[in-house]
Amino acid sequence: MKWWDALLGRTEPVKPDLDALFALPSAAVTLQAATGLAPTGTGSVCFRPAEGGAFAELERDVTQLLAAGGGPPVEESKDAYGYTWLLVRRTPEQLSDLVTDLHAVNSSLEAAGFGPSLLCSLVVFADESARALALVYLYKRGTFYPFAPLSGQHRDNALELQVRAAVEGELPIEPDLSRWFPLWGAPGL
Repeated sequence: MKWWDALLGRTEPVKPDLDALFALPSAAVTLQAATGLAPTGTGSVCFRPAEGGAFAELERDVTQLLAAGGGPPVEESKDAYGYTWLLVRRTPEQLSDLVTDLHAVNSSLEAAGFGPSLLCSLVVFADESARALALVYLYKRGTFYPFAPLSGQHRDNALELQVRAAVEGELPIEPDLSRWFPLWGAPGL
């Protein structure tokens, strides 16, 4: 039946590859050399909360797991769309630990059957002139894209394209620019 789906233009969704997150530390070195943007030590995971006690218990367990890792407590917030954000902070030098923490959150939610609730994960970078940028991992697409917010809900498109060019050999970059969604007010950004 696959040939019929291909004929009708239907494709299977891309399976997320959470291990792609582990490519971020090496991509960060390239990013810093090319643009001057360095990790800030903050990252977050965004997901749609599910109803019920099982999900609430899992959310508590994930938060406790990350806090037990010796880092500062995880900060939880909700955005205007009803999504939950878990913000993790480490020192800028602990990017590998930060990525491991974000991977643990994603993996825990996925293993418990809440993978479809995952939206994205992001890691924040900044330079000396206070330009900020997030490398965003789209869970359902298995790809990354750069998001560089400016004041007044504007974007630094030139910086986003520069970052794409710098890291596209190291990270799977989302080819469809219409999927480079703005994450206004994302925690840590």
